[in-house]
Amino acid sequence: MALDVGRNQVIVGDRASVHYPECTVHRVNWVSAAPPAEPMTVHIQIRYRSGAVPATLFPLAAADAALTRVKVVFEEPQFGVTPGQAAVWYDGDRVLGGGIIEPLPVHARVAAALAQASSPQ
Repeated sequence: MALDVGRNQVIVGDRASVHYPECTVHRVNWVSAAPPAEPMTVHIQIRYRSGAVPATLFPLAAADAALTRVKVVFEEPQFGVTPGQAAVWYDGDRVLGGGIIEPLPVHARVAAALAQASSPQ
């Protein structure tokens, strides 16, 4: 899905276009672990009623060297990754940290629909 604010349109795609292989999380808080210097394997929950799924976190250091953003690469693409929602990662039952999902990239199929919608008819 994408928004074309100039034309006041919502562009939608098929179900496959809402499965994301990765996302970026900001405003990260580390609860019971130190911020990692290297990628780490975790289980991550991206929706309140969903289970935690395997993923790898890649640290993204900010200019001030604080680790307040991470890239999440899911083992399998996930349905319904939603910007503005919380993402929480675990090691077993232990909460390691969490943050807020950032806006997602537009999938190629949705980008093509946007281009077609924007072209003169």
